[in-house]
Amino acid sequence: MQFFLLSKFFANLFMEKYAHKKDTNEKQTIKEHLYKTAKLAEQNAVDVFRSAAHAIGMAHDIGKYANAFQDRLNGGKGKFEHSACGAIEYRKFLKTDRFAPMIEYCIACHHTGLQDGGAGLLEGTMSYRISEKREKEYTGDWDYSDYKDEIILETPDFNLIKNYFRDLKSEKDFIELYAFFTKYLFSCLVDADFIETEAFCKSDVKRGLQANFQKAKEYLADKLSKMPSSSALQAARSRIQEQAYENSKENTKISILNMPTGSGKTLCSLKIALDKVLFDKSKKRIIYVIPYMGIIEQTAKEFNDIFGEVVDILQHHSNYSFEQEGDSENQTTIEKLKYASENWDAPMIITTAVQFFESLCHYKTSSLRKMHNMANAMIVFDEIHTLPVECLQPCIRGIGYITKYLNSEAIFLSATMPDYTKLFEKYVPECSISYLVKNTSDFRYFKKAEYITLGRCDFETIAQKAIEFKQTLIITNSKKAAKELYQLVSGNKYHLSTFMTPIDREKTIESIKRDLHNGKQITVVSTSLMEAGIDLDFEAVFRELNGLDSILQAGGRSNREGKREKGFVFIFERDNDKVSKEIRINTTKKLLETYGDITSKECIEQYYNEIFFFNEKQIESNSIAEGVKNFSEIPFKTYAKSFKLIKDASVGIIINQDENCNRLLEHLKEGDRTVLRSLQRYIVSLKYNQWENCEFNIAFEKGIINDCNGVFVLNNTKYYNEETGLDIEFNDDMIYG
Repeated sequence: MQFFLLSKFFANLFMEKYAHKKDTNEKQTIKEHLYKTAKLAEQNAVDVFRSAAHAIGMAHDIGKYANAFQDRLNGGKGKFEHSACGAIEYRKFLKTDRFAPMIEYCIACHHTGLQDGGAGLLEGTMSYRISEKREKEYTGDWDYSDYKDEIILETPDFNLIKNYFRDLKSEKDFIELYAFFTKYLFSCLVDADFIETEAFCKSDVKRGLQANFQKAKEYLADKLSKMPSSSALQAARSRIQEQAYENSKENTKISILNMPTGSGKTLCSLKIALDKVLFDKSKKRIIYVIPYMGIIEQTAKEFNDIFGEVVDILQHHSNYSFEQEGDSENQTTIEKLKYASENWDAPMIITTAVQFFESLCHYKTSSLRKMHNMANAMIVFDEIHTLPVECLQPCIRGIGYITKYLNSEAIFLSATMPDYTKLFEKYVPECSISYLVKNTSDFRYFKKAEYITLGRCDFETIAQKAIEFKQTLIITNSKKAAKELYQLVSGNKYHLSTFMTPIDREKTIESIKRDLHNGKQITVVSTSLMEAGIDLDFEAVFRELNGLDSILQAGGRSNREGKREKGFVFIFERDNDKVSKEIRINTTKKLLETYGDITSKECIEQYYNEIFFFNEKQIESNSIAEGVKNFSEIPFKTYAKSFKLIKDASVGIIINQDENCNRLLEHLKEGDRTVLRSLQRYIVSLKYNQWENCEFNIAFEKGIINDCNGVFVLNNTKYYNEETGLDIEFNDDMIYG
């Protein structure tokens, strides 16, 4: 018996230990994996964090030295969790260092995503796994100390990181910044781990999107040079843009591009971003963050049209399917785009505000993996005013930290710009901010429409008044109201809402553009998706009373190019609506009575000041540091689950409206869930909550939708109309004449 144990000891002593095994049985040693991962993690990090990133890369998989893991790797049925081992060793190694938990979080959670901190994060988890209750599941040799023969735990250089905490004024600021740095280091590690493992296990994976930013700048300059500048408005547009270009040369981390609607903010911001990445060679990419799906699709098309083949542009949002990139000849680019969406390793990214901020505030590995590539970037936030008030603290902190500590710069775009200065001063002190348009005298040329308050009206009155104008846009606050008004409007008309699939919305917008260009009579009834970013020009706009920002954004669609002597924006309330308790609406109502010119800077400032003041407690309480007293107790998972940029939960319903969709659904029925991204273009969202009368529950109870391999599909096409979209109230027994 003693001879057997001694033989096993020497066998284990000289046995090579492996981290991964291919299907071909080819193996990679743990030492090789750790050294390569550490190097990649270090390369992922900005200078200050490179030492810590290398250290966690070297230690993250030392648990794999245990024979229990080696048995499992070779097909054994015993279970062994290796992730916490490196964290436990670092707790012993760093002892009471305040930055020890940062290392422990990253290593212990590199497979599970960042978990809530607390006394049981490491030892408690480990002891549970080997408790008597589960002893039979965990068989084998748990000793992983063999790592000491090949790996030396490194002492991270925390001195530079500690300098960032010296001027912080409160414990809350300490916790917030500590959590941010932990997520950043976690991102550096997990992406390095993924890439290194992929390089061994899937050596045929193609990565490496490219951009010639110099050529891109030349193409954009050519585009801008062809913009008309003969009218007074067009000349003013050019002067405002030139002023922004000149002021952007200042060394500022956050730039405010406060330009009026129709003055060319998008291309202006893109030129500034290109100039910056060409001037500062440390900048690796441009990230364009857009709040609305309608804007993102239009912006992506515009960028692709300008840059052609000189920039690989990654679109990362729910409505985008990589398969639509091209035919089989373009498969290499498609594959690179797919893989780049995992970690944002791309020269130009167009994404949603939801994708950006929920990744920044998440706990999951798949979301946080992108975060390190938000460093060394030019980040443009379009329509920044749309940030939900309750999410302002985490969003402002996130932008401030990325720009202050991770060598990125941000540009804020909005025609109705809130004054975020006080929030930055409170949450990210000394974060440099500048306005790119200091002389606003040319803004007067963009006051192209008269704002008229109609008060309470019924929809029949609005429909009748709308046809007094040749080209009219009506925007309502709800999809139901939009459909109701659409039925009342006569003549050449269009309807737009998110009850329509992205495919049908795109077709409708193209038809609207064509009719407007040809000077046809047209009335468009829409929800707020037509409010901003859509480059369309109407004679008159009717906007149901809402927040001032919504009204002014909608007003930007009236006489957009200044070709008419005057445009008209009519603000109305629905006659039978109850008195609103919504702060945005009531504040706007008061300002409409107070200000003769609601587009004035003073009116906009008062609007946001009142909104921010009213929600001050809500803004202040939305913090990952709320109630946290120690770095080791940060509730990463709990906070991430509570953070929602969009509050209303929704469920996607697939509309089987053509042969391509039908083909994709057949694949889905067979269990192929890779088609889900391609099916996004056929999806309509229904609101979901716990109440019986919510949209989704009504549709489900009526049998309008059914489950297809975990995805909901419309089972009767009578409930969908290309003009008005999904109608869950459609009466199948009614005879329509």
